[in-house]
Amino acid sequence: MAEKMTPGERVEKVLLKQGADRVPFTIYEGLMPRSTVERQLRNEGLCLISGTSVFRMHLLDVKEHSEGFYKDGVWYERWYWDTPYGTLTSLRVPKGFTLWTKEKMFKSKEDYKAVAFLIKNRVYEPIYDEFVKHREAKGSDYFCTTGIGYEPLQELIYGIMGVETFCIEWAERQDEVLKLYDLLVEERRKIYRIVAESPAIYVGYGGNVSPEIIGIDRFRKYFVPNYREAAEILHRHGKIIGVHFDANNKLLASEIASTELDCIEAFTPPPDCDMSVKEALDMWNDKILWINFPSSVHCAGEDVIRQTMEEILKEAGTGERLIVGITEDVPSDHYRKSMTVISRVLFEKGRVPLSL
Repeated sequence: MAEKMTPGERVEKVLLKQGADRVPFTIYEGLMPRSTVERQLRNEGLCLISGTSVFRMHLLDVKEHSEGFYKDGVWYERWYWDTPYGTLTSLRVPKGFTLWTKEKMFKSKEDYKAVAFLIKNRVYEPIYDEFVKHREAKGSDYFCTTGIGYEPLQELIYGIMGVETFCIEWAERQDEVLKLYDLLVEERRKIYRIVAESPAIYVGYGGNVSPEIIGIDRFRKYFVPNYREAAEILHRHGKIIGVHFDANNKLLASEIASTELDCIEAFTPPPDCDMSVKEALDMWNDKILWINFPSSVHCAGEDVIRQTMEEILKEAGTGERLIVGITEDVPSDHYRKSMTVISRVLFEKGRVPLSL
């Protein structure tokens, strides 16, 4: 029987709560090896997710430059930001669609003024035409998303300081940390308007929130208000806002429920994390659940992969609020087996409403 919708339309329909013909299957574009299996999966309805920005950042009165070098066969990039209060540096290792930061720009308390100057001197301009061209070039097998960046506190933890340094600074110089936080809140407000007025439909806001580091009190005080403010602005322009909650979520679940977020993206069910699909859909009864198929199960046998996918569908109720995604690398030795089994289960049993 001919498909009613293209892969991209299917994702869009679920996010807009307009009803898709079946549960979408998605994967981040950068995680998809080009192969015969790729062709087969896309023929079965797999949608590739392509994230691209709708804005460009410029630095005023800050000189940014970099140099690359090999060390022990690995390519490194050293970045520099020259400010009136000193030079900040970071060390990065590009890895495919992502990168690993070996050294963060914040090294010690002497860097507070330089980091503050850097944040205050970031300016943004829309690049809507580039997003539209990108989306048109990708076509109907893709769904194109955009993003705001990390939440202000997450930017400090993962973008500027690193986990260990952040924890030390929070304990010893919390007032100075919160001054940077306040600057980042103001900076994000510049981005909200640009993203809200863009041609993108889905907007991702931060994520990778680790409850073991953040805790419920900091989440309630420094995350939830930013979600609410962003959601209010984005909703006025008809945008969908989601957060990449890919860790244990039970501790934060009630606070997440209180937000106006539309979608919980990269949600990972057991055995990897601590909330089931049913628990999540019940707790967040007004939100779309865009899951990451649990990464550990990719390495299991075909029977376990099939059973896990079928159990997720059973927990999904009608299936109208579910998108099944791949947001982590699938081990190359297991990619063909796992992706094929997941796709077949969804193709055979993923018609909405589900009747399993």
